[in-house]
Amino acid sequence: MTAVHRRRPTLALRVLERNWTINRHYGAVLVGRLLEPFIFLFSIGVGVGVLIDAVELPSGPVSYQTFVAPAMLAGAAMNAAVFATTVDFFSKLKWVRSYDALLASPVRVVDVIWGELLWVLALVGAQSGAFVVAMAALGLIESWWGLLLVPTGMLVAFAFGGVGFLGAAYIRSWFDFEFIGLITYPLFLFSASFFPLSRYPDVLQWVVRATPLYQGVDLARDLALGTVGWTSLLSVAYLLLMGRLGLRLALSRVERRLQP
Repeated sequence: MTAVHRRRPTLALRVLERNWTINRHYGAVLVGRLLEPFIFLFSIGVGVGVLIDAVELPSGPVSYQTFVAPAMLAGAAMNAAVFATTVDFFSKLKWVRSYDALLASPVRVVDVIWGELLWVLALVGAQSGAFVVAMAALGLIESWWGLLLVPTGMLVAFAFGGVGFLGAAYIRSWFDFEFIGLITYPLFLFSASFFPLSRYPDVLQWVVRATPLYQGVDLARDLALGTVGWTSLLSVAYLLLMGRLGLRLALSRVERRLQP
């Protein structure tokens, strides 16, 4: 890694501090993020969940609410990370021109990227914490492993955030955001979030297993149910590698767009 590409934690933290200074004036938006998990899980508990029988898993039957709740946490982390690193990042880059002022200071592109990513991880960490509180209140966590659901949400955000920056580097106009939806919607719908993987055809099961959101959903579900095993470690490695590779590929491309 060259000196230009080597991140400096102090400057990345300054970018994070800038985002907090700006966004703390929009308290209603931040509160809405924390209330979102309660709305999701309450609707499942008193709505769809009471209409569906227990879900059969290899570890035994679980209620539908318990089955879906960890998947909602992982899906929310993906959506938050993708929005922040594509729509929000592109807006700051092309229209608000926030980064012009930042790059006129000692801050470099790598510091901007890592600072923005830290902000995403902070938001997702708070949102995941709200999910855990809501799940615990509704009795949807069956193991102390569930305490690791907060870093799991942040791990999912890291993976999709790195790839999100890469995608944003290739976006030309607002019309291109349609392609992001074409990727994230199928990932969400085909992630075994709403019914077990065994319900898919055999060939499609292997495709689903290879998708990043499924890895996050499977990891979150293992932690909530206390069925942690070697596959959980493989999911962690998968998501870490995805995020790190995405950031590495995105950096040079974003740098060309940000540098005058």
